[in-house]
Amino acid sequence: MSLRHALLGVIKDKPLTGYDLVRHFQGTVGFLWSAPQSQIYPELRRMEAAGLVEAQVAPRGQRAQKRIYSVTDAGMAELRRWATDFMPLPAQRDPVVLKAAFFDLAPVDSVREQLRAHIAQFQWRLEQWQARADAIRERRAELVEVWLARQPVEAHDGIIELKIHALEGLIGRARVEIAWARQGLVLCDDIEARRAGSPLPFKEKQA
Repeated sequence: MSLRHALLGVIKDKPLTGYDLVRHFQGTVGFLWSAPQSQIYPELRRMEAAGLVEAQVAPRGQRAQKRIYSVTDAGMAELRRWATDFMPLPAQRDPVVLKAAFFDLAPVDSVREQLRAHIAQFQWRLEQWQARADAIRERRAELVEVWLARQPVEAHDGIIELKIHALEGLIGRARVEIAWARQGLVLCDDIEARRAGSPLPFKEKQA
């Protein structure tokens, strides 16, 4: 249940309201695991019912209230267990590659358009992941710094290096996706060139 553990990983840094959690989620583990607000709030309630987090009710303005979530000892134990246990590779499910297997049914120009969009999307993600890695490396990542402040100084470099390592996996994957799409564009050119240079069928020659 990766969303649950992603949320625990954010709240462990410091107690947060649901609103602040959503905001910090998008700027931290959201780079690694995307989840909309509509999934986060129900999962928070399930986590509270399971005793993984606890909520303190505080006033918000003169009439409203807010719930501030913090991780319980059981929540930290579950996060450490999850980080320790081996996770088997999930089954392959890539909608883009699946569609690419049937690109022969689409016009070449459409294939090119989709491959160019794939490049643009992963170029944007690459820049976002690189910026996040740079922020962690330069000690500008807010919640990471809060977590470091609670850890022994001698452990800081290792914590930083491991968090950057996670992002480098995504950065490397983005570069592979961009290279794959660019190879596809070259292939489209080759296919189109072969079609243009191929001799006409016998019946067309006789027409």
